[in-house]
This record gives sequence, structure tokens and C-alpha cells, in this order.
Amino acid sequence: MYETTYHRAGSAAEAAELLAKADDGKILGGGQTLLPTMKQRLAAPSDLVDVTQIPEMKGICADGDGVAIGAATTHAEVASNDIVKSKLPGLASLAGGIGDPAVRHMGTIGGSVANNDPAADYPSALVALGATVVTNKRELSAEDFFTGMFETALDEDEVVQSVKFPGAQKSAYAKYPNPASRYAMAGVFVAQGSDGSIKVAVTGAGQDGVFRMNDMEAALGSNWSADAVSGIAPNADDLLSDLHGSAAYRANLVTVMAKRAVAAAG
Repeated sequence: MYETTYHRAGSAAEAAELLAKADDGKILGGGQTLLPTMKQRLAAPSDLVDVTQIPEMKGICADGDGVAIGAATTHAEVASNDIVKSKLPGLASLAGGIGDPAVRHMGTIGGSVANNDPAADYPSALVALGATVVTNKRELSAEDFFTGMFETALDEDEVVQSVKFPGAQKSAYAKYPNPASRYAMAGVFVAQGSDGSIKVAVTGAGQDGVFRMNDMEAALGSNWSADAVSGIAPNADDLLSDLHGSAAYRANLVTVMAKRAVAAAG
């Protein structure tokens, strides 16, 4: 790795201040993406700002009929939390399927959300559940926050503090993981909100990252069953194609995973 200066921030405000002062600063959460990238010399930030010890950015609590999760909360904590399992079982299941135990005990929800890897799991949950990303400056809806592959609406000195998820009547997630990385080749999160609205969000397959399946949402609105989405697939022209799977293969995976997610939601 290249030389870098390490800082441990005591608050979100301090983290933002340190970022603003740095020539090329990066937030350090679990480091599951950033540190390997630095080891490969693909990134060389001048400063690393560690946010894992900031009290206001850790923990999980009920937020009305929903859940608020601090950005520095690990995947393992999300997966095992009783509040999450009770209110949003699909989110708990998603977190429990990220990577392996080592990744789940180090990686954080804030880091995953801010990185916006096109194959990451969390973006589909945020979009399908209508989550709000809270930063040191503002609050952003999930659909406004994710702007493209590895791109978000975050400013250079903006820090994700927490994610707020509204309650849902039903929620479930199903993915086909890459056997080596455990990243989603296609992952589908389905949710029926407290108001009855239905959203279906896909990760791992889109050229621009997470996206919604409007046709599936309409079909489920009329008939909540796996059969309702069995004949619906995204346009393969809009999907990723690589050595792991063609766009046509991923289109079929989206349909299969959607059927499994709907069945799991009950």
C-alpha cells in the first residue's frame, strides 16, 4: 500500500471536517472493499477517517413501525438483531447472506451503501423498502441516493450516519451468489409496505446498479404469488454480461430469484 494518514473520528461532524481538510480522504468502516483496493495499489487516499467508534453511527433501534440502523453497524449485527428480524425479516436474511462470517463481522451497512457496488445486496433492500439515507448534511431517499454504478449523491465531505427503513407488511430477498465472491449475480428484494404499496428491486444484474421491476410490481399488486412474476424478465440489453454470466442468463436469474423472494415473503 501507499503511505496514508490514519484518523479515528469521534463524531460524524469531526469525520466530515477531516474529509474536507484531506487532499484525498476516504471514510474507513469495515474496510472490506477499500483496504483490498489499497493493497492492490488501485487506490491511494491521502487520509483514512475511521468512523467505526462513533457512538451516533452505531446500533439499531425501532423507528416508529420501522428500523433505524447506524452506518457503522456490521452486517452480522443487522442479521442477528431481534428488532430487524421482527419488523423486516427480509433485511435480516439479506444481511446474513453477505460474504462469509469474517466479512459479516467487519463490513458495515454504511460502507456498503456508500460504495454502491453494482453487485452489493443492500441497495436492493433500500430501494424496495423505501429507505432514507441520513448524512451529516441531509436526508436522501434511496432512489435519489443511488445514481449509478459505484456512484451516489454524496458530496466529497458528506458522511452517511444512518439508514432509516419504514415498516413493511412483507419483505424477502433471494439472490444467486457468485460461488467465489458471494456477491449477487442477481438478487431480488420484494416488499409490501405498510400502506400496501409493492416494490421489487434488483441488484447484481443491472449495468447502472440497482433498479426496480415495475412490471413485477404491477403483477404482484393484482396477485401476490410466485406465479404472478414467472413470465416477467428484465430487458437483457440493460443487463451486465461478463465471464460469470451473460445478460440473457442474468435476465432469467432475475425471474427465478423474484419467484423465490415472493414465495419466501409468504
